[in-house]
Amino acid sequence: MPTDTAPELLTELRGSVLWLTIQREDKRNAVTPAVLSAISDALTRANRDRGVRAVVLTGAGTRAFCAGADLQTGTSFKFDYSEPHVSFANLFRQAKQSTVPLIARVNGACMAGGMGLMAMCDMVVSSPQAVFGLPEVKVGLFPAQVLSVLGNLLPRRVLAEMCLTGEPITAAQALELHLVNQVSEDLDAGVQALLDRMLDKSPAAIRRGLYTMKKIEAMAFEESMSFTESQIGLFALTEDAAEGQRAFREKRKPVWTGR
Repeated sequence: MPTDTAPELLTELRGSVLWLTIQREDKRNAVTPAVLSAISDALTRANRDRGVRAVVLTGAGTRAFCAGADLQTGTSFKFDYSEPHVSFANLFRQAKQSTVPLIARVNGACMAGGMGLMAMCDMVVSSPQAVFGLPEVKVGLFPAQVLSVLGNLLPRRVLAEMCLTGEPITAAQALELHLVNQVSEDLDAGVQALLDRMLDKSPAAIRRGLYTMKKIEAMAFEESMSFTESQIGLFALTEDAAEGQRAFREKRKPVWTGR
C-alpha cells in the first residue's frame, strides 16, 4: 500500500482509492497553505491516473474533520492582494473539474473552511458525532469562499441562519437537509459500503458522467439540454458502454476497461 508521509497530509493508495488524511489532530485538523497545496497535488495526480477510481478526504482522530483555517497562526487571512486568486478558491475550482469522485469522510467537527472541503466533495459519509458549522461571524469574518460550494447544497434560509448566527447543526440535521449522504456509526464501514456500490460500475461512465454533471450546473435549461443531448452519443461510443450492454444481453457481469 503506497504511502506518502508528508508532514501535514497522509496520502495512501488503498487499492484503487486514494485516501487523504489531514494530520493536524492537535489543531483540530485546521488547514495551512501546506495542507491545501498537498491536497491540490494529490487531486492532480489522481485525475491523471486512470487506476485511481475515487478519493477519500478525512481528518486524523475523531475530534475534527477540519476546523477551517488555523487562527492561531495570525496569518490565515493575510493575502498577497496583487494575486487575483487565493489557494483555497483554487482548490475549489480544481475539485469542480475533477472527474474522479471525491468522498468526504467526516469524522468529527466540520467547521468554517472545513465546510468548504466537505462541500467540494461529491458525496459525504459522516459520523453521528460530527457537527457542521460556519462560525466565522464569531471572529469578525464571513464564510465568503465557502458560499460558492455550499450555495447549491443547502436551502437559502438554512444557509443564511448558519452564516449569520454562526451556530452549528448536528449530523442528523445535516442528513435531513441532504448535506451528507449518510450517517454511519461505523464510519469506515459506511465509507466502504459507498465505495463498493460505486467501484463495480463503469469507470468511463463515471468519469464522463461527473464531467457532464458539473458542466451543466451553471447552465440555463436550454443550454443544458443541448449539451446533454450531445453528450449521450459520446457515452455510447465508449468501450465500457459496448461491454455493459453486451454483458446485459449475455446475463453476466461486465468486465470494464475504463475506456
